[in-house]
Amino acid sequence: MTLHLKDISHFFGKTQILNRISLCVQPGEVVCLLGPSGCGKTTLLRIISGLERLQKGQISINDQMIAGPDKDTPPEKRGVGFLFQDFALFPHLNVLENTSFGLSHIRDRHRKKSMAVDALTRVGMQDFLRVHPHQLSGGQQQRVALARALAPGPEIILLDEPFSSLDTRLRTRIRDQTLHILKNSGAAAVMVTHDPEEAMFMADRIVLMNKGDIVQQGDLQALYFHPATPFAAGFFSEVNTLEGTVCQGEVQTVLGPVPAKNFEDNASVCVLFRPEAISLVCWPNPDRTCSVSAKITTTRLLPGATLVHLAISSSDSEMAPVRVHARIPGLVTRETGHTLAISLDLSQTFVFSSDSA
Repeated sequence: MTLHLKDISHFFGKTQILNRISLCVQPGEVVCLLGPSGCGKTTLLRIISGLERLQKGQISINDQMIAGPDKDTPPEKRGVGFLFQDFALFPHLNVLENTSFGLSHIRDRHRKKSMAVDALTRVGMQDFLRVHPHQLSGGQQQRVALARALAPGPEIILLDEPFSSLDTRLRTRIRDQTLHILKNSGAAAVMVTHDPEEAMFMADRIVLMNKGDIVQQGDLQALYFHPATPFAAGFFSEVNTLEGTVCQGEVQTVLGPVPAKNFEDNASVCVLFRPEAISLVCWPNPDRTCSVSAKITTTRLLPGATLVHLAISSSDSEMAPVRVHARIPGLVTRETGHTLAISLDLSQTFVFSSDSA
């Protein structure tokens, strides 16, 4: 089923939490609502589920309005599965009973059990039917909660920070399993997260939110390589920022000229580029500027890469060196104080008006 949100607005007192949010989610699609805490993403999820009353706008499933003017379908009748952040398992019920809880509308006891066991089998928890939640690991509890959401066969599944309580190594494995389960279910899925890496892994489409608005939405490549705003550019990773003025379609920086064709001459701009846009050698590539000299101030080894702190001297001897970070694949063995040549990948360089920064 297709989920369609139109002009969703929400207020808490006089504070606007959501501002005319419109969104469409197709069957089998995983959409991640991504943004910082307080941007309205969880409120939006609760409005879709019916746990929060819709104030303005309209929600439809397969062109049938479930919430809007003079319409407010109860949560249990929306056909929506919800996986809560804290899993919300009942401690006094075992795994089978917890999973069956969402099937209270099924009167046939044998059919209810069969549907619950089938859902638990889909998440690999069929051998834990009589076990209670406190006897399970965090990952196992998450899978039981997912089974409970899947058991009624919903066409739409909502997930609120479903991996936030898991440790890093377990989170990687569980989210991979969850993605396969969601895709096999064929349901339209909407997931809330504040973790860019998680959204990049899980989502077919990312909806980036800030202060109640959708900043940008699209697939990962669109958001990562073509950010619409400085906020979008900086949300997925650290960025280096340089200030400059446009002259004849370019802005001069300590790393060389950067194209700025969409700006008028004398416009004040900020040039943003990620640490991985810097290379320690000047490859003969037209997408890279000519190399400049930089001095290593420190290095930090990261998984699969080295973060190199660099100081680039300005042509003006009275100005302090410009400091940038480079993320270089593998191990960089050069010591602090070493001077080397670096170059900038222009395909990972973004120019915005200083007013938008």
